[in-house]
Amino acid sequence: MAQFSGSSHGAGLPVEHIDIRGLNIAYRRAGEGAPLVLLHGGPTNGREWRNQLEGLSDAFTVVAWDMPGTGGSDDPPDHFAPRDYADCLAEFIGRLGLRHPHVLGLSFGSGLALELYRWHPEIPRSLVLASAYAGWAGSLPPEAVAQRKAAMARMIDLPPDAWAHEWLPTLLTQAASADVVDELSAVLAEFHPAGQRALLESGWTEHDVRDVLPHIKVPTLLLYGDRDVRSPAAVAEAMHAQIPGSQLVFMPGVGHMGHLEMPDRFNAEVRRFLGSVRAST
Repeated sequence: MAQFSGSSHGAGLPVEHIDIRGLNIAYRRAGEGAPLVLLHGGPTNGREWRNQLEGLSDAFTVVAWDMPGTGGSDDPPDHFAPRDYADCLAEFIGRLGLRHPHVLGLSFGSGLALELYRWHPEIPRSLVLASAYAGWAGSLPPEAVAQRKAAMARMIDLPPDAWAHEWLPTLLTQAASADVVDELSAVLAEFHPAGQRALLESGWTEHDVRDVLPHIKVPTLLLYGDRDVRSPAAVAEAMHAQIPGSQLVFMPGVGHMGHLEMPDRFNAEVRRFLGSVRAST
């Protein structure tokens, strides 16, 4: 049974907690309707989904977790492998009664969504993969993977403000408003050094889900900003070519965090796609 907590962070929503395999997992829930599970990026937490919790809750039960090692959730144990994160997510979805949900993952969260599909293909009703990779090792050349891994190892020991400062230039465009910059900076500054170290040491930096992509049998939307420097167009097009029947949409003028820079357009694309899924099932 989920435990209600009176604390609230972002989105004006109460943070609830549930025990999954001995880990205290924090999450936010809004709305009624078909379940939509939101999976945040690696250096952030579920607070980054404020605009989606608010903007899509008229039509969906929107749930955004803080994955283990982020936000209000416990840090995972040593050697928590990608499958462990996926199994934890599968149990989280089941315990909350989110039957056959739409699953929306952004950046690292898209890799987690694909890992969930690898081990639990019966769970997702559809996939929305935003700013997605087929894992770093599945989408980037080896030298780029090595550079990102080295940068992560260096950044883990930075103080929160410096951690946020390091990330911002690759996540937002220079056109991002001061409010968006401040909001994302605040979320980034909540990072868990131990949680980030777990990601670094658990195999996520070598993550490769290219073998999963051709076998995806649920409707899939690939949603990217056309100015994304972390998941550029070549990555998007390779994902699109490998996932049967997938839809690929580029949002103009935004980078890696399109759900923050252009939330109305992002939400409209998600709503359009999920509407088409409902119409076809």
